[in-house]
Parts: sequence; structure tokens; C-alpha cells
Amino acid sequence: MTMRTRPLGTTGPQVSALGLGCMGMSALYGDADRTESIATIHAALDAGVTLLDTGDFYGMGHNELLIGEALRTAPAQLREKAQVSVKFGALRGPEGEWSGFDGRPAAVKNFAAYSLQRLGVDHIDVYRISRLDPEVPIEETVGAIADLIEKGHVRHVGLSEVGAETIRRAAATAPVTDLQIEYSLISRGIEKEILPTTRELGISITAYGVLSRGLISGHFTRDRQLAAQDFRAHSPRFQGDNLRHNLDLVDALRKIAERKGVSVAQIAIAWVLSRGEDIVPLVGARTRERLTESLGALDVTLDEADLTAIEEAVPPGAAAGDRYPAPQMAHLGTE
Repeated sequence: MTMRTRPLGTTGPQVSALGLGCMGMSALYGDADRTESIATIHAALDAGVTLLDTGDFYGMGHNELLIGEALRTAPAQLREKAQVSVKFGALRGPEGEWSGFDGRPAAVKNFAAYSLQRLGVDHIDVYRISRLDPEVPIEETVGAIADLIEKGHVRHVGLSEVGAETIRRAAATAPVTDLQIEYSLISRGIEKEILPTTRELGISITAYGVLSRGLISGHFTRDRQLAAQDFRAHSPRFQGDNLRHNLDLVDALRKIAERKGVSVAQIAIAWVLSRGEDIVPLVGARTRERLTESLGALDVTLDEADLTAIEEAVPPGAAAGDRYPAPQMAHLGTE
């Protein structure tokens, strides 16, 4: 396996062709093992992964502290190559409840100060509000990030889960390097308006949810029981008839994977990789075993016949159920 690189926008750095999303090491998918999590980050860096993604609200700071420890204990030559992307702005209570988003300039700088301390770094490579604050114009939020860049605390402006109009307004305020948004075989909402807009403006896509939270990984079973604190226990795509329908799609994808001698997860990740050099998939591996499987997607070549078969097995709009529960859908840039 040879790790390729891809440009993070026209104004950003070269990063690894796959990034590591670290959220599951701290929150939303049940218990995680700290030692294994750090070992997985080290293994990713050693394999050539340079992009590490987190949010300051993942585990209420736990995830940033975890990444900080992993960077601090990694060999210097690997630590120096790491690019850290941080989302901010989500407001949570002491019991983990969500209470909105804060994009005020003073809040942006406050969030950044705490993230820098928890991560143990002197700058954040890509900084982005996790969801648009409906009470604050995006120009003010992005302007605050631009101030942080001017002072050396941040390198690049990012965006997360916003639509085409907001992308244009943000890019008119300051150079935007990257948009982080869900994109997978069963979440293709960006293709109509958002992806053409980012390509016009020279903004890359960091694609999260490429395995749809494990739904199209090939490892999720129909009889799996989810803990109450697991996000998927409340996700429409994992409920009842929706789950049965969606796993039927996975079974169709499995036949293609078996013909190629690869795993379902590798096919799904390779499909996202095939969509363009401006798209960097984030893999949410929580263990070295899952990381190794995901990295194997880099060696999967999909020809036109493969892509046609994949489209027939999982056509656009085939998934049953929304990506998030109804209250959260209102904050997203796509359906």
C-alpha cells in the first residue's frame, strides 16, 4: 500500500488521500479503548495518514486531549507531518445534551484558545464551525477565523455542512480551503449543487461518513443491539424496515466486493476515492484492525464496469431514512 496525497483546496496543504476521523474514539458510538485509540492514531501516522479530524465537543474535549497525547508520544518525524482539522461551535450541557451552535467572533477565539491547549499545538491546520449558527452571519464567523490566521493560531479556513450559498458568502470573506460534509454511496446530496460550487471555487471536500457510520461497512448485522448512548440507536437509517432495506443494499454491494476479492468497506471507500482528487475520505477507524482494512481501499482500482455495477447495486437516493433524526436535519447543508 502506497499512501497518495491530495491537495486540500487551492490554498491549502497536500494531505494524505485518506484522513482519520477520531470522533468514535471519544463519543457517540459506545465505549472505546484509550490505549487502542492512541495506537490506532500512531499506526495511521506511520502508514502515511497526515490528516486527523476532531471536534472540540467530541467527548467535551476528550478527543482533543486524546489526539494531543497521541501526537506528543509519536515519533517527531510523524508528528511534524500531521495536519489537524478541528470543528467548533457546538454547545453541550453537562449531561451531554445539545443546545445549539455559537459562531460569534468572541466565541470562535475562545473555542480556539481551549483547543490549542488541549491539543498541545501552536496552531490548528484547518478550523471550521461544525454547523452554521443561524443567529450569526457566516461572514462574521469566517472573519474571526481569518483573524486567528493572521495571528498564527490557525492555518486555513474550513466549513462544515453548509449549502452552496453559504459557501460562496464565506469564500468572498476569506479564502476557504475545505468543506467537510457527509458523502458516501448512500449520501449523495452534495452532487447537485454543493460539489459543483466547491469545484468552481477551488475548495476541496473532506468526506465524512463514507461508511455511513458502519452501515455500509459490511460488518453491521441485522440483529445487532445498540447501546442507548450509541448515536445509531436513534438514527433513522438504523431503524426497523429502514435498516433491513439498507442492509439489502449492502448485500448487493457485497457481491461486487467478493468478485474483486476485497471487503465491502474497501469498495465503499474506493468509490468515494474515485469521485475526484479534490475529495479526501475520512475513515472513522477506532482500532488498528479497522484502520488496516480501510487503508486497503487505496489498492482497490475500480474500472468503468465496476463503477457501473456499484451504481446499479446502490443507485442515488436508494437509502431508506434520513442521515440524522429530524431535529438535527434542520442544521445541515444537504438533505
